[in-house]
Amino acid sequence: MSKKNKPEEKKVEFALGRENYRLLIIGFVIIIFGFLLMIGGKAENPDEFNEAIFSFRRITLAPIIVLFGFIFEIYAIMKKPKETEKK
Repeated sequence: MSKKNKPEEKKVEFALGRENYRLLIIGFVIIIFGFLLMIGGKAENPDEFNEAIFSFRRITLAPIIVLFGFIFEIYAIMKKPKETEKK
């Protein structure tokens, strides 16, 4: 009698862990939020100048939030996934 070779189930492993992907999504949301803060400041009449385009929110706060989002994305990629051993 011959033994039938059972196909071995190969576990697919991704480059990053589940936590890394969650952090990537959080970083992406932070970046989108920063870009949303930059929206606005348009003058109603094109012949008039609107000072609102130079507000603190658009010039300072939003770029800082976007930069933080990109730094957070780098952290999310570089973070070493936790190794779980199943026996």
